[in-house]
Amino acid sequence: MLEQSKTCATGSIEVNGREYRLPASPIAVICIDGCADEYIDVGISMGRMPHLARVAREGFRGMARGALPSFTNVNNASIVTGAAPCVHGLPGNFFLNPENGEEVMMNSSKYLRAGTILAAASLAGRKVAFVTAKNKLLELLSIGMSGISFSSEKAGEATIEKNGIANVEELVGKTPPIYSGDASVYVLKSGVSLVAAGLADFLYLSLTDFMQHTYAPDAEESIRFYEELDAEIGKLIAMGVIVGATADHGMNGKTHEDGSPHVIYLETFLTEKFGDGFSVILPITDPYVKHHGALGSFGVVHLPEKYEDRKEEVMQAIWSLDGVTEVLPRSIAVSKLELPADRTGDIIVMSGRNVVLGRTPGHHDLSQLEAPLRSHGGRYEEMVPFFVSRPLNEKYRQRSMGDIRNFDIFDFTLNGVQN
Repeated sequence: MLEQSKTCATGSIEVNGREYRLPASPIAVICIDGCADEYIDVGISMGRMPHLARVAREGFRGMARGALPSFTNVNNASIVTGAAPCVHGLPGNFFLNPENGEEVMMNSSKYLRAGTILAAASLAGRKVAFVTAKNKLLELLSIGMSGISFSSEKAGEATIEKNGIANVEELVGKTPPIYSGDASVYVLKSGVSLVAAGLADFLYLSLTDFMQHTYAPDAEESIRFYEELDAEIGKLIAMGVIVGATADHGMNGKTHEDGSPHVIYLETFLTEKFGDGFSVILPITDPYVKHHGALGSFGVVHLPEKYEDRKEEVMQAIWSLDGVTEVLPRSIAVSKLELPADRTGDIIVMSGRNVVLGRTPGHHDLSQLEAPLRSHGGRYEEMVPFFVSRPLNEKYRQRSMGDIRNFDIFDFTLNGVQN
């Protein structure tokens, strides 16, 4: 059951216990999927991101702590609800449903337990637009929202009935391939076009991390891609839009020195050491296998019933693996990581900066990877950039010195700028 939002008499909305004012200016919050801060540093230092460089000087640039696991669905849900996973209910892109024992992709809004800022803003009369690169987020996050919602992945299929808009390609351009940097640039171009046409004044723009999975921060392809993003952000700012930008997670290379994937096959290890019955769920799993081969730095272990009283022994065995950095029982993981208890497995495992967790070799088709493996999911991808295009007021300047979360971005963008 979604928590109900409400419109306040003061021209603000309340969502999941937070109040957000609705400024007269148009606003756009951007999730730059997979954006480790190094990508921004390189682009700015080379003079290729002049607009975000100016935001860093005249607005606000900082770092924020994302939700764990550091995956797309979890953090996008946190951003649009302004809340941790224990509130909105998503512990990953993929989980083992305790109701029926099935492994399930969490791309449906039926799994969301909290109302969204987008829905509340639309009910308050704002012209809301939600544009995402990955179509998997569309139905999940547009629940309860009236307005415009479409993905760059399927822009050419948008209709008034389903998406609140038709003829997107006439407005923005031809639908780009999802496995490209153009899929992300298209999202920002869509935002610019919607504002320019007077169709939206309250936007959430969520990109895809294909480029970050494929290229390191100092690769020319990355620098050119961020240069394009910066140009579109500059257009939004020039139109008077208050822009907030953050990321769902960072990104790191997950390879040995020879470039081969650095994988711990956790289910294989447990089966060989203890026997059959263990189930390892990798919450990074989603339809975009060319990005990461379903290999990330966060895994969930479900114990067979006969091993429930040997949990400590199993945890110690996992701890012995070189490259494992955290092993938490459910009770501690739920508290420490702010996860929904009923959707969290028996043991949570995280791995190091250059290590990913797999199930068994047979579960992962690494032939689909088009570059040395780069991925995310653990602590080393938890910290992300955080930008607001206008100067912060005194209250939020003080707050910015503490523990900012990436899901504070709507709060800072709506409530935190100087009048």
